[in-house]
Amino acid sequence: MDRSRLFVLFFLGLALGAQALTPAHYLSLSDVARLQNLLSRQFTDLESAYYSVVGLTKLGATVPDHDGVCQFLKSQLDPTSIDSLFFAAVTSQAISGCEIPVSNETRDILLAAVSEDSTMAQIHRAVSAISALGLPVASQEVVAALTGRINKEDNVVAITLALQTAACLSQQAELGGILEEIEDLTARLDDLGGVYLQFEEGLEATALFVTAAYSLSDHVDMEPPLKEDQVIQLVNSIFSKKSWDSLAEAFSVANAAAALSNNRFHVPVIVRVQGPATVSHSQPTVQLLVTDVMSQRLPSANVVVESASALSSKSVILSQAPFTLNDGVYELNFMSNQPASGYYQFTVAVTGDSRLVANHVELKVKVSTEVAVTNMDLSIVDKDQSIGTKTTRVDYPSKAKSSFTADSHQNFAMSFQLVDINTGVELTPHQTFVRLHNQKTGQEVVFVAEPDSKNLYKFELDTAERKSEFDSISGTYSLYLIVGDATLENPILWNVADVVLKFVDEEAPATIQPKTLYVPKPEIQHSFREPEKKPPTVVSNTFTALVLSPLLLLLILWLKLGANISNFSFSPSSILFHVGHAAMLGLMYVYWTHLNMFQTLKYLAIIGGVTFLAGNRMLAQKAVKRTEKK
Repeated sequence: MDRSRLFVLFFLGLALGAQALTPAHYLSLSDVARLQNLLSRQFTDLESAYYSVVGLTKLGATVPDHDGVCQFLKSQLDPTSIDSLFFAAVTSQAISGCEIPVSNETRDILLAAVSEDSTMAQIHRAVSAISALGLPVASQEVVAALTGRINKEDNVVAITLALQTAACLSQQAELGGILEEIEDLTARLDDLGGVYLQFEEGLEATALFVTAAYSLSDHVDMEPPLKEDQVIQLVNSIFSKKSWDSLAEAFSVANAAAALSNNRFHVPVIVRVQGPATVSHSQPTVQLLVTDVMSQRLPSANVVVESASALSSKSVILSQAPFTLNDGVYELNFMSNQPASGYYQFTVAVTGDSRLVANHVELKVKVSTEVAVTNMDLSIVDKDQSIGTKTTRVDYPSKAKSSFTADSHQNFAMSFQLVDINTGVELTPHQTFVRLHNQKTGQEVVFVAEPDSKNLYKFELDTAERKSEFDSISGTYSLYLIVGDATLENPILWNVADVVLKFVDEEAPATIQPKTLYVPKPEIQHSFREPEKKPPTVVSNTFTALVLSPLLLLLILWLKLGANISNFSFSPSSILFHVGHAAMLGLMYVYWTHLNMFQTLKYLAIIGGVTFLAGNRMLAQKAVKRTEKK
């Protein structure tokens, strides 16, 4: 399994960790069909034939042309190869009427491979071939060989092969030591977020371990040391991948699915809602599908709602109510209990078989309804109450015949109720808005309508206080009522009436234009800082003279003291040294005017190297002359 998929599974596990642990992944009918399609590809050798034929058999699919498959096995068989004998013998068991010929030489080759000196894979394939061919084998010798190899090959794949091999041996053999390896391998599983269990070797190794563990446990009739949560985590890990990289990986998933669907101890249950988890008066039943990990119905399952409670109030609406099986679907008429609209938590138990795992699940079911608007009253209220209030009632979904006018001396008022169409119960949806839309400019202003203690919604607009929200734009506004909720089947957008709003004239803008973001912006003119004035030429020349004055002073002192250059040597090394020294000074000037640091270092390395060698030679010559004079 690649690293990116591990991270995805880990963070998904963290997201699901707070919920009750149930199988989050399984093989849907479409997954099984794709798996069968992959395993049905034309095989080219015995190994691919083994994966295809045995894998299809595990999925309960029909293997076509048994005679042709048998003929292919015999034509490809190499009686001197243990691998060839294993693939051919085990594959022949999955089809009818196919017998693989066995000679004494073949039998000796297989028996000779059952040794501690052979690899675990060789022992497994040899014993599996012997068992498939119906040949006798000394089970206790095989156990000894397996035990010896486990000590030498202490890894997941080798121990899994040992478990598979032990399942082929006699029940009278001492298999307890090998059976204990199931618990040892379980301890090596990596836990990802409390939702997934898998080996670092990947999906194939994890799936083959599950197959081997249940195969051996069924063989010795002893429950494997796997806890219920561990079984669920293994199911999530094996079936989380929906595309398979190889025929061998698809084969391992098919084997694990068969083992988890049909064994003596643990059968994981997949409970899922058919269609949306929503009920209403038009669709009153909750429908569940209860299957194994291959989406096959569990014939002996009984499904019961242990409790159904409202998420908002925690009140229990229903308890210990059985589902009715109808054509493979479990149904419950939840609306017969007259629940209010909202969300409900179902605790469902699946019984009828002691092997069932993950048979207690929690489901969230939504009860939806239809809403109606009643008692919609519109009125204009005079602030000083000098004029009586006139109320107009509007019936949904009609629009008021006349418009309403409000100015700074009057308020516009609105009141209404929301009720359940089916029961008449008052509702308080999550979203109830009043929207005013300017018919000329397109401007919209939205307000929240709040219910009072009697669930009566009231909205009052004071134009004097709210003028800033309208930008003091007078005009005719369309009044809309918006009602929405996740539990409503008929959300409402109702044009209730037209309202004329008049604001104080002097506060209104001179020109009313629709607001839009898609207009050219005014050009920005950038102004840069004016450069500072240069100092006068006299100042610059004076500064230059001061900088050069030490050099002039040096020449004057040399002339006054009488510079002695009689010891100057005109040898090549001396000339080269002084030329190199001058060149380095010149390079500093060029660096300041033209070159960058890297270019300068390159030239300095060349000039400096030559100057160093010349200077060393010059000093050596002077030392020799000084010695000769003494």
